[in-house]
Amino acid sequence: MLLTVSGPPGAGKSTTVATLAEAFGLEHISGGDIFRQLAAERDMTAVEFNRLAEEDDQIDRDLDRRLRTIALERDDVLLESRLAGWLAGDAADIRLWLDAPLDVRAKRIAAREDKSLDTAREETHAREESEALRYEEYYNIDITDLGIYDVTLNTARWSEEDVPDILTAAVEAYDPDDDEGKFPVEGVEYDF
Repeated sequence: MLLTVSGPPGAGKSTTVATLAEAFGLEHISGGDIFRQLAAERDMTAVEFNRLAEEDDQIDRDLDRRLRTIALERDDVLLESRLAGWLAGDAADIRLWLDAPLDVRAKRIAAREDKSLDTAREETHAREESEALRYEEYYNIDITDLGIYDVTLNTARWSEEDVPDILTAAVEAYDPDDDEGKFPVEGVEYDF
C-alpha cells in the first residue's frame, strides 16, 4: 500500500503519520525531515533554506525527485510531504490532506519551535506563499487544488488522538472492490 499524507506546516502531519504508519505496517518517509536534514547540513534553519530554495530550484527538484522515485518504486510506504499526493500521483492508493486554520497551525509551530506566535504566523504564511509559487512554476501544481485527495480533514476540529483514529478508520474501510475510481492527477510536469 502507498499512502500519502500532505498538508501545510503545522497541520498535524508529523503527529498523525507515526500512528498511521504503525497501524498499517508502513515505512514512514517524511519530505519535511529530508528538507530539514538538508538545511542542517548547510547549517541553516528551514526558513533560511526555504529562501535559498527560492534562488536555487535544484533543492526542491532533488527532494521532489527522491519522493517521486520512492512513490513509484517502493511498496508499503507512507509518504509525507506537502506534495506527496501530487508526486505519488496515480501510484498512491489513498491520498490524505490535513489542514487547520493558519492561527491554529502557527500556535502549534510556535510551541514546537519555541518562537513567538507572531513570528510563527509570519514565517508560515511567507513559506506557504513561496512554496505555492514554486510548485506552480516548477510542476504546474496548484497546491490549493485539493481535488486529488481522497480525504481532507481539518485537524483543529478533533483532538490529537482522534485525528489518527479517524484517518485509520477511513483507510481500513477502503475496499478496492468497491472503488469506483480515484481522481486522476493530471497536468503535472514532473520536471526534475
